[in-house]
Amino acid sequence: MARALLAVVLLALVFGPVALADECENCHKKITPGIVSDWQLSKHGQGGITCAVCHGREHMSAQDVANVRIPTPETCAGCHETQVEQFKGGKHAFAWAAMNAMPTAHWQPMALMGGMKGCGGCHKIGLKSEEEIKKLKSDMGGFGLASCDACHTRHLFSVKEAKQPQACQTCHMGFDHPQWEMYSSSKHGVRYLLKQSGVLPGDAAAPTCQTCHMQEGNHAVRTGWGFLAVRLPMPEDKQWAADRATILQALGVLDPEGNPTGRLDVVKAADVARLTQEDWQMERVKMLKTCAGCHSKHFAEGELKKGDDMILETDRLMAEAIHTVAALYKDGTLKKPAEYAHAFPDLLTFHDAPTPVEQKLFVMFLKHRMRAFQGTFHANPDYALWYGWSEMRQDLAEIKFAAEEMRRTHK
Repeated sequence: MARALLAVVLLALVFGPVALADECENCHKKITPGIVSDWQLSKHGQGGITCAVCHGREHMSAQDVANVRIPTPETCAGCHETQVEQFKGGKHAFAWAAMNAMPTAHWQPMALMGGMKGCGGCHKIGLKSEEEIKKLKSDMGGFGLASCDACHTRHLFSVKEAKQPQACQTCHMGFDHPQWEMYSSSKHGVRYLLKQSGVLPGDAAAPTCQTCHMQEGNHAVRTGWGFLAVRLPMPEDKQWAADRATILQALGVLDPEGNPTGRLDVVKAADVARLTQEDWQMERVKMLKTCAGCHSKHFAEGELKKGDDMILETDRLMAEAIHTVAALYKDGTLKKPAEYAHAFPDLLTFHDAPTPVEQKLFVMFLKHRMRAFQGTFHANPDYALWYGWSEMRQDLAEIKFAAEEMRRTHK
């Protein structure tokens, strides 16, 4: 009797998941055949990872769809612990927090922020708290929780797909994230795209985004200069140190007197800047090691130094523009918006800046300055010069002209 009972239990353990998988397949082949097809092609499908492993066993009919479990990174960590831990220590994990940390984020429509069609469409890769998950489930159906599927798209979850530069293209292109355009039209990108098309042999040297930003498959995805190219400690060059302080003040990280504010904690939490020399140097060494796979150390150091120098030059232009607008607040020509903590430009609220001159300053910082230094680091002279540096010069000229016109009208 005991042996018979044991046999029944073993058969249930072995064939129960198979029967459940068959039941999921049979239903979803009619409703969502593309999902079933992708799962069947995936390593999950071929390895016996059934639907219930990720989605639970509570949803068995059209009447209990609300019971289906939507995976989170913790779900993936059950099998991919190392990758998830790396991810949690990198900048992508902070993407959701960074979006919501913007001072005027709560002013925007939910369809834009949480609806996966605007900011939330890319920033959903970030980790979310239990409260945020509950809100997303309430407001938007609870999708966009998994993070990993931003690159390993469901339900194929292909490693090969995630290793292609196009995996980064959806988010890293456009207004303030044009890294795809920079990379794909640089010699690095052109050579790789020629490899993909078969013009160049498959073993030709040609880096992808992942080659430089995910060394040895590390899912942290960190860079030396961070997202906004501002870092601590201050440089020895006095003018550059002053210009960087001005930018930090305009970001609200320092107050107009140069003292740290509460936003410094937000910058730390979102991992958008390197705040120690050691942290910055560690990322620089990793990048040089990657470059050394194709280039001499001397050449690689020189190319990265060009990026540093471009940041210095753009900071000079940016600081002058910030001071021009700050002077309008100081002399009363421009009224300080009520949400600004100080009578000083606030670059993090400029999505909603009330005047054209303030909007121009925002575009100069988040669009043209980004193109100048990122274009340099991505070996793209067109972006570095014409879409970046030259546009910044034009922005500064327009801001100065507008400031004089506003003063004349005000008087």
